[in-house]
Amino acid sequence: MKITYLHQYFATPQSAAGTRSYEFARRLIANGHSVRMITSPAHMPKQYQTLTQTTEIKIDGISVLIIPVAYSNAMSFSQRIMAFVRFAALASYHAMRQPSDVIYATSTPLTIAIPGIAAKLWRRIPMVFEVRDLWPELPIAVGALKNPVFRWAALALEWIAYHAAAHVVALSPGMAEGVIKRGIPASRVTVIPNSSDVDKFDVPPETGSPIREALGITPDQPLVVYTGTFGLINNVGWLVDLAAAMRTIAPDVRFLLVGSGAEWEKVGQKAHERGVLDQNLTVWEPVPKEEMPAIFSAATVATSLFQPLPPMWNNSANKFFDALAAGTPIAINYGGWQSDLLNETGAGIVLPEGDINAAARQLADFVRDAERLQGASAAARSLAYTRFNRDTLALQLENVLKQAVST
Repeated sequence: MKITYLHQYFATPQSAAGTRSYEFARRLIANGHSVRMITSPAHMPKQYQTLTQTTEIKIDGISVLIIPVAYSNAMSFSQRIMAFVRFAALASYHAMRQPSDVIYATSTPLTIAIPGIAAKLWRRIPMVFEVRDLWPELPIAVGALKNPVFRWAALALEWIAYHAAAHVVALSPGMAEGVIKRGIPASRVTVIPNSSDVDKFDVPPETGSPIREALGITPDQPLVVYTGTFGLINNVGWLVDLAAAMRTIAPDVRFLLVGSGAEWEKVGQKAHERGVLDQNLTVWEPVPKEEMPAIFSAATVATSLFQPLPPMWNNSANKFFDALAAGTPIAINYGGWQSDLLNETGAGIVLPEGDINAAARQLADFVRDAERLQGASAAARSLAYTRFNRDTLALQLENVLKQAVST
């Protein structure tokens, strides 16, 4: 197949962002298909972020068309909307010109559906739409999308995107349910969650030694790690409160927060005010994805966090699956399908978001229990290999695209 892959936030292992599209594209190419990625430089390596004109490059066999539309979580809401609209318009032009058998458009933002639909209609080919978040449900839930006109437009675009797609790929069972509620038959929806790159993250234990040395901690000292976006919905400040509570409960436990986003400075300031910054909590700027295996290898426990809002429970965060691949036990502070998964398999623990002292006690007990940690590590690694292996899920995606082309 000739596949046009639309992803505004495409990232490579040299980037500090999720590489789902990169990994899937590589595997599709290895299976004999051609892939042309249409993206922006937002999450590309630094050498591409200063481009001033549309540029096509090759990355590991993937043809990547970079449209120079800047984007950052630090932008205002109106600036982000303008970036979405501008990219959608320019990507539509390029997607319509590209000979293809199928369009694969992955959100967010939801506006990625616009070039997908434009190419579908112009070239008379099917579009498969990937839902990474139930947007606009999430921004409405956190109060970021208040304007009733914008809400109506977003809900209308969501409905159109789902109904224009030959098939919809959802990253979690909850997302699939949300799509079906919008009138899409269950037969046209497939759950393909974020995946575990076991070939990259299942590394020898000593891989994490340089991280522990940089933090000045011993090989057996408990280390709790957060990696990813410091955004409004991510609730990273909750870990600062947890670290403050932990100073009296288990002062030997260290916390490492790695990433970037609109709340990065606020989290650092809060850590300073709570007296934990550079004491039992360290904040680092983002590192390339290819350096993440060392961080997960160094971690005793990896975390995934969200604000206490049920719509967040449908997430499929990369960090969760990277931790599984590394065999690192996971701690989360929300309910939903991942909570059920951890409770069923023992691959981690679910902490009470609303009771920070209870959460600190539970986490302290967990990191001190060597037998329980060992069992959680084995369960995490088993899930990575048996249920969330990238190779297996890439084949599932390939079959979805083939089905869309053949019907």
